Amino acid sequence: MATLSPFHTIGSHCLNLGANELSKSAITSCVCKSKVGQSLQRIDVGRKLLPGEVVHNVAQSPRWSLDLRCFAAARVSVEQTEESVTKTGQVDELQKQSTYLFRTETGGQVKVFVCKRSVKYVVDIEVSSLQLSSDDSQLKLSGGLYRSNHDIINQIIETPFIARSSSELALELEFEAKEVPCYLSFLLKASSGASSSGSEIRSHRKSSFCVPIGLDQGYPAPLGLSFSTDGSMNFAVYSRNAESLVLCLYDDNASEKPALELDLDPYVNRTGNIWHASIEGAWTFVSYGYRCKGNRDTFHAEHVLLDPYAKIIGSSIPNHHESGLLPKHLGRLCKEPAFDWSGDLSPNIPLEQLLVYRLNVMQFTKDKSSKLPADVAGTFSGVTEKVQHLKDLGINAVLLEPILTFSEQKGPYFPCHFFSPSNLYGPSNGSVSAINSMKGMVKNLHANGIEVFLEVVFTHTAEGGALQGLDDLSYYHKNSVEDLEARNALNCNYPVVQQFILDSLRHWVTEFHIDGFCFINASCLLRGVHGERLSRPPLVEAIAFEPVLSMTKIIADCWDPYDKMPKEIRFPHWKKWAEMNTKFCSDIRNFLRGQGALSSLATRLCGSGDIFSDGRGPAFSFNFIARNFGLPLVDLVSYSNAELASEVSWNCGEEGPTINTAVLERRLKQIRNFLFVLYISLGIPVLNMGDECGHSSSGSPSCGSRKHLDWNTMTTGFGIQTTKFISFLISLRKSRSDLLQKRNFLKEENIEWHGSNRSPPGWEDPSCKFLAMRLKADKAEGQLSSEASQLKGDLFIAFNAADRAETIILPPPPEGMAWRQLVDTALPYPGFFSTDGKPICEQMMGLVAYKMKSRSCILFEACTDGS
Repeated sequence: MATLSPFHTIGSHCLNLGANELSKSAITSCVCKSKVGQSLQRIDVGRKLLPGEVVHNVAQSPRWSLDLRCFAAARVSVEQTEESVTKTGQVDELQKQSTYLFRTETGGQVKVFVCKRSVKYVVDIEVSSLQLSSDDSQLKLSGGLYRSNHDIINQIIETPFIARSSSELALELEFEAKEVPCYLSFLLKASSGASSSGSEIRSHRKSSFCVPIGLDQGYPAPLGLSFSTDGSMNFAVYSRNAESLVLCLYDDNASEKPALELDLDPYVNRTGNIWHASIEGAWTFVSYGYRCKGNRDTFHAEHVLLDPYAKIIGSSIPNHHESGLLPKHLGRLCKEPAFDWSGDLSPNIPLEQLLVYRLNVMQFTKDKSSKLPADVAGTFSGVTEKVQHLKDLGINAVLLEPILTFSEQKGPYFPCHFFSPSNLYGPSNGSVSAINSMKGMVKNLHANGIEVFLEVVFTHTAEGGALQGLDDLSYYHKNSVEDLEARNALNCNYPVVQQFILDSLRHWVTEFHIDGFCFINASCLLRGVHGERLSRPPLVEAIAFEPVLSMTKIIADCWDPYDKMPKEIRFPHWKKWAEMNTKFCSDIRNFLRGQGALSSLATRLCGSGDIFSDGRGPAFSFNFIARNFGLPLVDLVSYSNAELASEVSWNCGEEGPTINTAVLERRLKQIRNFLFVLYISLGIPVLNMGDECGHSSSGSPSCGSRKHLDWNTMTTGFGIQTTKFISFLISLRKSRSDLLQKRNFLKEENIEWHGSNRSPPGWEDPSCKFLAMRLKADKAEGQLSSEASQLKGDLFIAFNAADRAETIILPPPPEGMAWRQLVDTALPYPGFFSTDGKPICEQMMGLVAYKMKSRSCILFEACTDGS
């Protein structure tokens, strides 16, 4: 076989197909037809001239096995492409055929047919209407194979065409299937019989002819990696500003460099702003990524980027940190593992009946005290093993701190990816095990009547996140607000980013059966494309009305992971969005340390009407006292130095650990008070992991200072009584759902406010720290006498944040009923709460007086004698 002379250049950057813009009667596209699916795919073959590369090392032995043959019969004519793939006897052997049409610079036509026959790939080339000079007696194909401009294949091809007629020439090439995918780039070389040199004929764009072998155009949807019924793998990724894109395939997860790189052609492998390609699934590649090329200020071609839509991702490349580069994750070339969801049914708990427990998956069971196997502790399976603890508390929903793949240096609130759980939470720290473990956890929790919510962060990514480098000008705030650019802030309301977020949410609902989402840093979801504040942000509205999310709970949390502080804003809701109520947290903390106003306490007890009376109701208020950032509950009553001013805490007399009995008793009362107010108030109570057993961060508000939960503390005296108290309060909420679990606000006639001596409360007196309220049960009409014992009576609740005791006068109970004491947080355990209630006797003229100690809360329920 002759070799290509050094001055011949073969385009090795991308496919150089196509023609200039033609009239409607000219051929400007070609039709590919798959015999398997009998579907037609129109391919745009408009081309752009790009720099070529000289084929190197022609003297080396070929890596590729080729079988060159001539043929005389045309396989496909232009008129027949929509009717038949072939008229030869090889119909059964042809599995898929792609057709490419070119115009030459001299006016001729070149047709290239690529198909797979058995285990080989066949390339048929037909040349027609070619005007050759009288001296040119022979036409040759002169070309070579390549994969990308980083991978020039040392196989040179030079072979003559055979005349089929006076105006048509043909040639057939065969390639071993194991050697593809690759590109065939070639020129036509016309020469006389006496001389091997001759004129070169290129495409009308003055570029080489180029076709893919074993690499199909693919499809622009769905985004990410998908698998066709014939086993082929389709890759699709968005990048509006990239000039070219390289698909990198790895055959070893531990490899730094890809085994194969394929340049995607912007005229064949791009539809709009979506780059796409398809290869067979029979290869041994295990993972993939992309290189993006373009403006050097925004694209870094040396970085291999993770597909943002990858469903299964591998761990970061070994030694990548040592090289000074950012952690590199790659998408796995495999289907999502099958999971048996049979029998799974979401509890679908009404919003007002939710009882939420926030937890960190790893910290929940990682400690040795959990007594779980090493491969289960700290994983989704670990949560499954501890479901009984949640049931003992009475919890019916868990809120998981971010479990998406995140930066291990900065923590879970700085995500790297949005479609897969972190490998850290799988039994073997593997992506597939993490997915199966999480699905098993969700199914188990559902079976126990517990819904699963996820905290999600869609407002920014970690450095080197899944979207960085693909198209920063589209995905991120750039050249608009400097602060946003420094934070890697996502341009959430840009249409493509909005669609990306919706796709992620739909994925978690459909694939993992998630019941709700809490959007961290939700205030940033209101930013427009240029950083401006929007009154009607498209993303927030789209989430509210997304059909797939119609049954999920969506919660806005305006805490900012950068500022470590919540932001108070009016969040647009469309009567769908609930909110984490930071005002509840700060006002209750302030009141119980003796500095808050009575009006603020009353507002929070009744469901925060100042926030949720705009068409929603108290059920949209997610109330909390402590959370995963800031001080945990036990530290809230133990530390209050100057550095913790923003925590609104009070140390009860001494800073930090103490053996002072009076201080310890005061702290114990305050913890009970906080829990009491949390579960008595209208709204959804959110209990933070470890607050039921005194979990401490030693006074540090940093999220990173949180330790693994010590399960031994559950069996201490404090842990036992606090857990039982929470369980009692939850049972009380359920039994008195008519007053404590309301979707709508209480009517004026259902509530009375009192001072200590039944006088009006001291609303305007800043020194007044006592407030009592009577919640009146609706009277059932037409009640039979036999049902009298089932009547629910009123509740009388009082709060004393002062340092002195108060003697209070209880109002007369409803006719036929008497007051029973259910809670007094100042009493010693186990008497400070009672399921049956302690009867309170009248002292004078039908009135009941009760001495209420300092810094305590009490609850009385009116009951019939037989109840």
